[in-house]
Amino acid sequence: MAEASISVDQEQFICPVCLDLLKDPVTTPCGHSFCKVCINGFWDQEDLKGVYSCPQCRETFTPRPVLRRNNMLVEVVEKLKKTELQAAHCYAGPGDVECDSCTERKHKAVKSCLVCQASYCEDHLQPHYKSQAFKKHKLVEACAELQEKICSEHHKPMEIYCRTDQSFICYLCTMDQHRGHDTVAAKAERTEKQNQLKEEQMKSEQRIQKKQKKVQELKQTVDTIKKRSQAAVDDSERIFTELISYMEKKHLEMKKMIRAQEEAELSRAERLLKQLEQEIADHKRRVTELEQLSHTHDHIHFLQSFPSLCVPPGCEDSPSITVNQHLSFDGVRKSLSDLKKRVEEICEQEFNKIPTEAAAVQVILPSEPKSREDFLPYFCYLTLDPNTVHSVLILSENNRVVKYSGTNQRYSDHPERFDIYTQLLCKESVSGRCYWEVEWSSQKWVSISVSYKEIRRKGGCKESGFGFNSQSWSLVCSSSSVSFWHNSVKAELRGPASSRIGVYVDHSAGTLSFYSVSDTMRLLHSVHTTFTQPLYTGFSVSYDSTVRLCV
Repeated sequence: MAEASISVDQEQFICPVCLDLLKDPVTTPCGHSFCKVCINGFWDQEDLKGVYSCPQCRETFTPRPVLRRNNMLVEVVEKLKKTELQAAHCYAGPGDVECDSCTERKHKAVKSCLVCQASYCEDHLQPHYKSQAFKKHKLVEACAELQEKICSEHHKPMEIYCRTDQSFICYLCTMDQHRGHDTVAAKAERTEKQNQLKEEQMKSEQRIQKKQKKVQELKQTVDTIKKRSQAAVDDSERIFTELISYMEKKHLEMKKMIRAQEEAELSRAERLLKQLEQEIADHKRRVTELEQLSHTHDHIHFLQSFPSLCVPPGCEDSPSITVNQHLSFDGVRKSLSDLKKRVEEICEQEFNKIPTEAAAVQVILPSEPKSREDFLPYFCYLTLDPNTVHSVLILSENNRVVKYSGTNQRYSDHPERFDIYTQLLCKESVSGRCYWEVEWSSQKWVSISVSYKEIRRKGGCKESGFGFNSQSWSLVCSSSSVSFWHNSVKAELRGPASSRIGVYVDHSAGTLSFYSVSDTMRLLHSVHTTFTQPLYTGFSVSYDSTVRLCV
């Protein structure tokens, strides 16, 4: 059995005391309903008088009535709460398209009508499905920029594509300024372009397969280089260790030879020293005896001793041991110096041969892109992260466009949200080689940046702004000038920049480049550094500014 649907007014289920939806509803004898807590609290205040009254109709009761739970009201209130919760989910939030027919709180639009030039929620869209008056109206997916699909001159839906001018027009335009042009229905053009898109997808997949094959080959080459390099390092370490060990051995032998020659000469010198000291002692003893003899008064003793004391000792001059007092190691020094020079010459000659042999394992990396066609194979699809967006910024077009609103949006509190600078980051990180393009418009300025994810988000500290720290690089564009900021250092660039900016990153090579994209690509600024973390695209949006990620 189908459940009957009855429309009720929520005001009928408001407690007269707390003025909120009934909680645990009870009914008084007079028929009025209240929250159990509210009516008991009210009667507790009247308890001293012994007379109890209804807060709504003032009917009195004696004694105090026994309150009973109203089960029917409990079920109705619970359904009302569920209905209210479901309705809240249909309300338009940040980035949603609002219903143009809702008079109070705006619901989320599900379709836009190109004839009415308005967007409708599920309820207000029903006439377009039920009434014959709306049968010819053109419904499309809910679109915030609805005016872009309406001809500004004839105020008709732009359902025709002019191949001659490559623009969307209405059917009246085909009879006016586009008369005689090659025109086709937008749906037919979409079908044709869809086939081309499939071909491009197939080509892209083929390119991906080729690139993946090259990646595998390159990875194998890298592994081979690492293995060969490590083997060469190990061999060179072993050879140098052996060479150093050999030289240390020869060094010890040379020290032993010098010390042996030193000891031999010192031994000779010590023996000669002892001999000379002994002879000096003998001479001193003889002098003493002669002195004593000269003072004796005994003539007979003097004459008897004189002959023996006056005989000179044998061999007075040359000692039996000779010492080379001019001992020199100049020959050793010269030989070692010559050896050192020859070893250095040999090492220099042999080391000069090594780069020629190492060139066989060189890897040829792709060259830096030059034209826009060279950059497009590295194009990456990026989306803005709602968890990082500042409260005065609005996201749209599937989080591909950010616009300054000037009023605080009802964003949830998130640790990654910027709360001072009007900034935001993209969800996807940038690694390897990546290229993306951005369209901007502003009465003041916008900044197009790349940043590490750990950049500061909270507080008024200057370091949380793009370009004012070592963790971000920022290109600031205005209608009259363009500049580059990093770590609070500003570089004025040759401007102005076009409304479309191309950004190229080669993470492993440490290259970041900004280009002004129009008919040609003009390099605005390039950075060469070492990126230690993955990069994230970021934007800082000033008053009345819009930034769009291009597809």
